[in-house]
Amino acid sequence: MPLIDRDGVNIYYDIQGPEQGLPIILSHGHAAATPMWALQVTALKKNYRIITWDLRGHGRSDCPSDPTLYSVKHTVDDMAAILDTCGLERAVIGGHSLGGVMSFQFQLAYPERVLAMAILNSGPGFRNDRVREQWNQGCERTAASLERKGLAALSKSNEVHAEWHRDVQGLIHAARGIMTHQDARMIDNLGNIKVPVLVLVGADDQEFLGAANYMARKIPNVRKEIIDNAGHAANLDQPEVFNALLRNFLEDIEKHTNTANQS
Repeated sequence: MPLIDRDGVNIYYDIQGPEQGLPIILSHGHAAATPMWALQVTALKKNYRIITWDLRGHGRSDCPSDPTLYSVKHTVDDMAAILDTCGLERAVIGGHSLGGVMSFQFQLAYPERVLAMAILNSGPGFRNDRVREQWNQGCERTAASLERKGLAALSKSNEVHAEWHRDVQGLIHAARGIMTHQDARMIDNLGNIKVPVLVLVGADDQEFLGAANYMARKIPNVRKEIIDNAGHAANLDQPEVFNALLRNFLEDIEKHTNTANQS
């Protein structure tokens, strides 16, 4: 089982596909784990270098008991360390829900390492302090529910399965330390993103449809796709449609990258 040691915290990752393939790292959402990407890995690994991983506190990664070891900085540095371990200077940075937020945070911290971005059923945070606080209160409710009920508190959905996780405490710390928002840096930075961005959202995911429309207006080089008959886990609700849209985007990035390398 491939693990990297991040100051005593083991982070699980998986890498599939040809060594020369265009690399993409996919980050899952809160309380999900690498198995949520199985259909994407199967569909894309013939041509692309696909990295999936378990955020700290999730899946097969460690669940440190110290809550200060769960933060945005820890998470994006984990992503950078995985790319380093895989020998990759740059990659397409993609993620679902919380993983999409971490993709934006990674772009802020390591813009030179981002070839392109794929933001899936996610959003860029909040400019309004009151709305941000409402979101953070929801994160606290999630953490409190997990404290009361354990893994049984997890919602019944395609991308969340209690059996994927070893320790509910990791999910509690992640809800408070990683999922909460502290400022408006991500949303304020949308107009400065220079790389191509794919925004994918399920037509039934009411919470993130507005965010997808907002990102499509603010990001300079953006492609927005709405997937019919899909909710928050569009990659699982409509995998064939989702995979085709993601593959088309990656093909375009690959063509652009090859052209740039030849010039």
